[in-house]
Amino acid sequence: MKLIVGLGNPGKEYEGTRHNMGYMALDRFADMASVDIDRVGFKGLYAIVKNPSFSEPFALLKPTTFMNLSGESVRAFIDYYKIEVDEIIVVYDDMALPEGKIRLRPGGSAGSHNGMKNIIQHLGTENFKRIRIGIGEPLHSGIDHVLTKPTGESLEKTQEGILQAARAIRDTLLYGFPYAMNHYNERSA
Repeated sequence: MKLIVGLGNPGKEYEGTRHNMGYMALDRFADMASVDIDRVGFKGLYAIVKNPSFSEPFALLKPTTFMNLSGESVRAFIDYYKIEVDEIIVVYDDMALPEGKIRLRPGGSAGSHNGMKNIIQHLGTENFKRIRIGIGEPLHSGIDHVLTKPTGESLEKTQEGILQAARAIRDTLLYGFPYAMNHYNERSA
């Protein structure tokens, strides 16, 4: 079983913020797949999906531990369901990419992203797949940037990034990660 993890912070005050791009992409994909991410457990909200449109079952997970402790939820989930690290895809915001651009990678460092640092710490490896959604460089503080809601042109760009990330999740499940990586990395270059 594959596990797709969308990173974000729980609570109304964080809805729509740049740091919740992972949540929003997972929600967008869930809408496309007619799935509700509404089961509570493993320090998160999740869904187990067995849909004949996809070749194998998969899980969607939104950790509710707050971003900096996301690894606790991911670790609990994979331990219970016996999911291999190479079957995990993490979707999250990235300041190093221009707004709305996405990048798929088979592994790599966490950069300055504390949620990814915590996941790497709990998994003991950087070798898991990721879909990064660009939120652009901050004008001032990185913390202020990620915890604000985009507006105007920024909102349009990040909404496009969320849609592309949701499509990349779908295509990964249908055709495999290498296909999605080649297709979406070229598109958003």
